[in-house]
This record gives sequence, C-alpha cells and structure tokens, in this order.
Amino acid sequence: MHTDTERCVRAVRSKDARFDGWFFTAVLTTRIYCRPSCPVVPPKAENMTFYPSAAACQQAGFRACKRCRPDTSPGSPEWNARADAVARAMRLIQDGVVDREGVPGLASRLGYSTRQIERQLLAEVGAGPLALARAQRAQTARLLVETTALPMAEVAFAAGFSSIRTFNDTVREVFALSPSELRTRAVSAPRAGRPPTIPGVLALRLPYRAPLNPDNLFGHLVATAVPGVEEWRDGAYRRTLALAHGHGIVSLAPRPDHVACRLSLTDPRDLTLAISLCRRMLDLDADPVAVDDQLRADPLLAPLVDKAPGRRVPRTADAAEFAVRAVLGQQISTAAARTHAARLVTAHGIPVEDPEGGLTHLFPAPQALAGLDPDSLAFPKARRTTLTTLIAALADGTLRLGADSDWDEARARLGELPGLGPWTVESIAMRALGDPDAFLPTDLGVRRAAAGLGLPSTPAALTARAAAWRPWRAYAVQYLWATGDHPINHLPV
Repeated sequence: MHTDTERCVRAVRSKDARFDGWFFTAVLTTRIYCRPSCPVVPPKAENMTFYPSAAACQQAGFRACKRCRPDTSPGSPEWNARADAVARAMRLIQDGVVDREGVPGLASRLGYSTRQIERQLLAEVGAGPLALARAQRAQTARLLVETTALPMAEVAFAAGFSSIRTFNDTVREVFALSPSELRTRAVSAPRAGRPPTIPGVLALRLPYRAPLNPDNLFGHLVATAVPGVEEWRDGAYRRTLALAHGHGIVSLAPRPDHVACRLSLTDPRDLTLAISLCRRMLDLDADPVAVDDQLRADPLLAPLVDKAPGRRVPRTADAAEFAVRAVLGQQISTAAARTHAARLVTAHGIPVEDPEGGLTHLFPAPQALAGLDPDSLAFPKARRTTLTTLIAALADGTLRLGADSDWDEARARLGELPGLGPWTVESIAMRALGDPDAFLPTDLGVRRAAAGLGLPSTPAALTARAAAWRPWRAYAVQYLWATGDHPINHLPV
C-alpha cells in the first residue's frame, strides 16, 4: 500500500487509525516517522514519503515520533493473511527467530538461502531480516525500560542486543532518547488508568484495529479451556506459555481500545515471543473493516456482520497443542474434550507455579507425549491410533506446524495421517496455522446456521456459495457459529 501515495496522503490527513501498521509516514523536513493516525498536524504532501515498515524508516535515517509511538502500531494484517515466504519470514522474525538463530537459521526454516530471503524482504518490506530484527529489539527494549525496574544491562540482553553499547546506540538512534531518559519519562508520566505495578509482572497494552468483538474470541478460548493450562479469572483469560528460554503465564482482558496484557516470565528474553504468541492467539493484527466489508456483500451474511462486527478468529499459542486437542475433541462434547486434555496435562505436563490463580501445568510437548501408552486413553481404538500417529509425526519433525508452516503443505501432511478428515484438518488450519480462508462446510454448527439463513446446507453447495467470501471464510465461520447459543459465543460473566 505504501506505493499508493495519493491513498496514503488521504489516510494521513484524515488520521485514519485503520491504516496504522499498513504503512508508515516519514517526514522529510523533521526526519521523523509516524503512524497514519498521528495526532500532530499533517505535513505538506511534498514533505511526506511512505515506507512499508518501521525498520525501513529507521534504515533510511528517520526516528520514531514521540507523540504517536509508531513502533507500537498493530502489525500489518498481511503477514497473518498470507503463507508465502515473505509472510512466513515476518512471522518468524516477530517470534524472535533471528535473535535466537540468526539469519541462516531463518533461511533454513524457510528452505531458502540467506540471499534469497534478504532479497525478498528488501523488495517487499523495505528492510532485510537484520534490520527488521533490530527494530523489534528496539521496541522490546522500550517496553522493558518503561514497564520494569530491570537494570539497563539486563534490559539490553533480554531484548536481544549483543552488547550494552549496541543497545544504547540503537535506542538513541530510534527514539532520540537514551534508555535512562526513556525510563525517566515513563516514571514521570501521569499514571491515571494504569494498572498497579506488581514485581515480576509486565503490564502491557496490546493494540488492535477497531472494531473488535470479544464475545466469540474470549468465549471460545474460555469454553474450551483445559483445566490447569487455561482459566477465566477476574475478567481475564489466563494461560501458561511454553517459551524458548523458559515458561510464562499471561493474563489477557478485553478493553475498549486495547487488550490489557499481564505477563509473568521466567526469562525476560522471551518477551518478544510471548507478545507475538498473544497477538496471534487473539488475531489482533487482523483488518476487521476489510473482512467485514467483503462478508457484508453477501445479503444473507450482512445482518450477522452488522449486528456484531469485528469478530476475530480465536487461534492458539501452540500449534502442536491445538492439533492434539483437535483430535481429542473429535465427535465428542466440549466438556469431554476438556476432560481428556486435562488428563494428558496432569500425567505428562510440566508443573508450574501460579501465585495469582489456578494454573498448574504447561501443556505437554509432542516429545513428552511420544511414549504415551494408547491403552491409557479412554476412547475408541481408531482415535487412539490417530492421536499417537499425530504425536509421533509432530515429535520427530515429519509434521511441522507453526509460524513457518506452508499452509497447503501442512494440510497435505495432515491429510495423510489416519483418522484426520477434512473437519479436523481445516480446524487445525484455521486455529493452529492461522489460515484466514480455512473453511468447515461439514461442521454441524455451520450447517445449521447456513440452513437457518437460507444458505445451502450441504457441504458441496455451501463451499460453492462460500467462494464469494474468500479469502476470509474462517471469519465467515465465526459469524455462522454466532447464530447458535453455545458458550463459545459469549464472554463469561
């Protein structure tokens, strides 16, 4: 979008927050870059130039605006709506892979050479993987400087910097303030409406593009929550997270203009990954206006969209975990699926301490389940075979599900496993892989909703009709499910 100068200028002049994260405005006279919705008086059009990423702005010598804080914009919706190499690379960089494994590790995961990945990212995002990772490190450092009392040396290494000097130089270059000046400004800022500081807990705001309807998003996560791993407490969805350097506990609560996030981490180096997982789980980088406009074009879906716009697709913090849970939930009730999952957690999950609530375990990784005795599973033999075969494929790497997954390839691999039919494969594609076009025409709730609306109710006919909803059929599923009275459609009281 950043190449459409006229459209970008209009968005900046109208301070349209819908385009925050889609592009960044760099002001040639001040050498500052902003988000489109920046509250300051817009510069003259001839003094504006546009970039597709904050990293591209920084690489061109611009510093972040102190008013609109463009580094805190929602992420571009493109990276979670596509499965090409650039989108997969962006998701991996958001997860901190470059900091942990370097550019060669990023390229290896994607099956390309480092030169190919650098060339593709430069062409589309305006910056290479190192510059993108550097911009993310700067934002992580800012969060830690402003929201914790960690010594600056610990902040530097937790944010992924290799030295204190690089940390200091980067923060000064990006924010035009030293780390100590950033902390002083944060401490002296008005605290009205800010949550109280709790030692060891990071309190963050996760931005999103409005509108956001929290009912199905949080309702689904809570209704299917696995005891010990997830819970609803004090108006927030809480769960344990398995991270690169340890584990964490996150609390997520919907607010009118953000999601309140409270993170407790065993290792602060996992902050970047934890935030990325939470944003992906809540689908916070979606563009609800674009999605709803297309679905609204169908006159039978339009009333559902108009009634409660901004539905997101509830996803997962761990793709392998969701795949296991999808098999556990085949052809049984939500309550029964939770019971089966809780037994696995108790028997094979890693215990954790939760001083603030009732979380007790991490969901067991595939490697921890690899030795699972099928006879210990209280369901039919065929489903036992399905589960153990899936776990084996995940444990040995034959099946890879994650931010770097090629969606079509993952579907094909899943379809080769015994007992994984189209419903399970598409459920995993929708919630674990994050494909916005995943579709469940055989789902009973979808078929009932379709029949009630006058849509075709047979899978083949419904799939044909749903072609007009592409590439947002996963969102159409949310609106169809919302016609029922299942607990997944309601925020807990």
